[in-house]
Amino acid sequence: MPVAYDFIAIGGGAAGFFGAIAFAEARPGSRVAILEKTNSVLGKVKISGGGRCNVTHACFEPKPLTTRYPRGERSLIGPFHRWGAADTVEWFESRGVKLKTEADGRMFPVTNLSDTIIDCLMDAAEDAGIEILFRTDVESLVSDKSGIILHLAGGGDLEARSVLLATGGVRNGAGQKLAGALGHTIIPAAPSLFTFKIDDSRLKDLAGVSVASVKAKIPGTALRSEGPCLVTHWGLSGPAILKLSAWGARELSRCDYRFEVVIDWTPGLRSEALDETLSQMREASPRKRISSGVEGLTIPSRLWQKLVSAAGIDQTTTWSNLLREQRRALVSQLTASTFRVEGKSTNKEEFVTAGGVELKEVNFKTMESKVVPGLHFAGEVLDIDGITGGFNFQAAWTTSKIAGESAAQRD
Repeated sequence: MPVAYDFIAIGGGAAGFFGAIAFAEARPGSRVAILEKTNSVLGKVKISGGGRCNVTHACFEPKPLTTRYPRGERSLIGPFHRWGAADTVEWFESRGVKLKTEADGRMFPVTNLSDTIIDCLMDAAEDAGIEILFRTDVESLVSDKSGIILHLAGGGDLEARSVLLATGGVRNGAGQKLAGALGHTIIPAAPSLFTFKIDDSRLKDLAGVSVASVKAKIPGTALRSEGPCLVTHWGLSGPAILKLSAWGARELSRCDYRFEVVIDWTPGLRSEALDETLSQMREASPRKRISSGVEGLTIPSRLWQKLVSAAGIDQTTTWSNLLREQRRALVSQLTASTFRVEGKSTNKEEFVTAGGVELKEVNFKTMESKVVPGLHFAGEVLDIDGITGGFNFQAAWTTSKIAGESAAQRD
C-alpha cells in the first residue's frame, strides 16, 4: 500500500515550500510532505539576487504588477488581487524577516542574506510539521478516485489527496513531463532572461562599465526597453537588456539569437538637442579635447572615448577642430549605437524560461488542473515568467499560496 499524505509538493524550491506551508497552516494536523530529488532544497533562493534573494518588488497594485510578466499577465490579475507583493512582505515580516526596498523597487531582506529567507521557510515548514523527503524523484503520477498516486523513481509509491507540481522551469522538464503524461498541453521552452553576446570594438575592454539609463530597441520588432545597462566580457547585460530578452523570448529564439540591437546612451536628449549641445562646445571649450567628455552627459569616460573613436574622431582632436560630419557621427553613436548580436549568454544562477503548462488548462482561482482533479500548479512549471526584479519569486509566492490554501479547502 502507498504511504498516504494529505498534500504533497513536488519540488523543494520557493513555490513548493510556500504551497506546502500554506496547506499545513490551513489544515493543522494534516500530513504534508515536500519531495526534492536532490540532497538540498531552496537552491534558487540561495543564489538569487547575488546571494541576497530578491524576494519581491515594491509594486503593490495588482494591475501594474501584472504588466511585468511577458507571459501570464492576464491570468495573474485575479491571483494578485488575492495575494500580492504587500501580502508577501507582511508574511515574511510577521515571521521576523524585515525587508527593505532599493531604489529600483527590488526588495531584499535587510540582512542582505538569502539564508535569512531560507531559514524563515525552513522554520515555518518545521513548525507546521511538514516532512521533507530528499533524493525522492517522482517517475509518474496516476490519478484515481481517492487522490493521486506518485510512483517514485527509486521504487515505492506515495499517495496524496492533493499534489502540487512546483518543479521549476521547463529547463529540467520534470514537472512538465509529469503534467504532459496526464494530458496537459506543454508550451515549449525558450530562455527568457539572457544577456546579448556582442563582439564589437566599442565594447572591448569595458567589462564592468555601467550606464545608469539607456533606451534599447530591436529594429524590425516592437521590442523596446529602458533602464540600466552593463557592459560584460561577452557583450551587454543589465535590466534594459534583460527586459528586452524577456519580452522577446520567443521572437529572438526564432531568429536563433542573431539580430541587431540599437542603444541610445542619452535617453533624456533628442538628437537635435544633443547636436546643439555638442555644437556649443566649439565656443565654450574650443581647446578642450573631445575625448575628455561633455559636462552634463552621464556617460562613463571610457565608453565616451570608444564612441568618439567610432565616430571617426581622433582622441587628440579639440572641439574647435571638430568637423560637422564628425559631430553628426558622434550624435549618431550616442543616440543610436547599433550592435550585432550573435547569440545569448545565460546567467545560470538565475535562469528563467518561457514555456510550461498551458495556462488555459489551469483554474487560476484555485491553481488546480482542469484536466486532473487534485493536481495543482505553482511557479515556473506554468507558462508564466516575469522580467528581472523579484517578479518571478512573486509569481511563485502567489500561485503556491493559492494552491495550498485551495487544496486545504477540498472536501
